[in-house]
Amino acid sequence: VQLVESGGGLVRPGGSLRLSCAASGFTFSSYYMSWVRQAPGKEREMVSTIGRDEIVKYSHSVKDRFTIAKDMPSATVTLQMNDLKPDDTAVYYCSALCTITHYWGQGTQVTVS
Repeated sequence: VQLVESGGGLVRPGGSLRLSCAASGFTFSSYYMSWVRQAPGKEREMVSTIGRDEIVKYSHSVKDRFTIAKDMPSATVTLQMNDLKPDDTAVYYCSALCTITHYWGQGTQVTVS
């Protein structure tokens, strides 16, 4: 099983980044896919989730700025992040959840400064 994130980096406030998560080794269509972030000294925070039924959810702090999407043929989930703020600085993790099975990626750093 692999979840490989990419697309992080350093960006100025107001800028944009697009994170990608390439999934392999499990039945992608059966899993709820999420982006979770963790800032230094803070607990992990769910940023966005897209369900098997394509229903999406966002945390209040990113709603209207971030967009989650998934591509079934490539088993990829993306997070388009616009109007980035310094408070968005964190390591962003891709997560796959199905009942009690939970997979995590290694994370990608996003720094807004």
